[in-house]
Amino acid sequence: MSIQKIAQLAGVSVATVSRVLNNSDTVKEKNRERVLQAIKESNYQPNLLARQLRTARSYMILVMVSNIANPFCAEVVKGIEEEAEKNGYRILLCNSGSDIERSRSGLSLLSGKIVDGIITMDAFSKLPELSALIGAAPWVQCAEYADNGSVSCVGINDVDASQHVVSELARRGRQRIALINHDLSYKYARLRERGYKSVLHLRGLEYQVVEYASELSSAAGMAAMQKLLKENPPDAVFAVSDTLAAGALRAIQQAGLRVPEDIAVAGFDGTELAEMISLSTIEQPSRDIGRKAVDLLLNKIDNPDAPAQRIMMEWRFISRASA
Repeated sequence: MSIQKIAQLAGVSVATVSRVLNNSDTVKEKNRERVLQAIKESNYQPNLLARQLRTARSYMILVMVSNIANPFCAEVVKGIEEEAEKNGYRILLCNSGSDIERSRSGLSLLSGKIVDGIITMDAFSKLPELSALIGAAPWVQCAEYADNGSVSCVGINDVDASQHVVSELARRGRQRIALINHDLSYKYARLRERGYKSVLHLRGLEYQVVEYASELSSAAGMAAMQKLLKENPPDAVFAVSDTLAAGALRAIQQAGLRVPEDIAVAGFDGTELAEMISLSTIEQPSRDIGRKAVDLLLNKIDNPDAPAQRIMMEWRFISRASA
């Protein structure tokens, strides 16, 4: 349905329809109603456009994901989409890679009022720059969050979760526990490393080795594990994602070592991959995190002056054959 057809059905000019579409207050109320009625009669996406005109909302949410290839991110997005659709919203997905220029391009949708709000999963270090670009628009941050500020966020307590994993490995007799971490510009990476180191300190374990993977992929996890195996190899490895842990498992097996007899392995996220390879892991409530992010965002859209909320979800440790 074109704007010309709507104008013809309403008996008004194309310019009048355009002003109605842009929610201009210069349109006579009678003409506005005629345009809205024409939109309704034309069956244009069952009243979606008419609803947008009446409420001055687009009913679209921008979702900026740091890495859509990460199974955890993909699961969070599924939760976001499910909850958004339940509330009459659609999502626009931007795979930002935590790159500020790509983020800037996606955020242009805010100034054009194409979206009503934004949910991000970008690196913690990028939050100040994102904040300057987003301004006062409704915004919720998933998994990555600041300790204070005006941005609502939802995630889990990464320190507690990583402490539990490392403590469990130590309780099972592991003395040389290594960590495969990722980019420290992500707050979850810093917090999980903090949890790892705190347990080693409390238990008096002198072996403390951290290998940083170049990306959250199985190949990067494999490369990191191969480095760990070169000198004084660990008897246990905690990886900050299931994909990294999967790569570590492969490197251990290729080296002719046994899991968990020679080296125990634990991951993080609780993805389907972990179940497939029988990996012990911390299970995050990924979809629930996404759903809660939408709840927080819609509240911010409806109540712009509402204070920021910081939601910590429950996690659980799943013990499987790898540890």
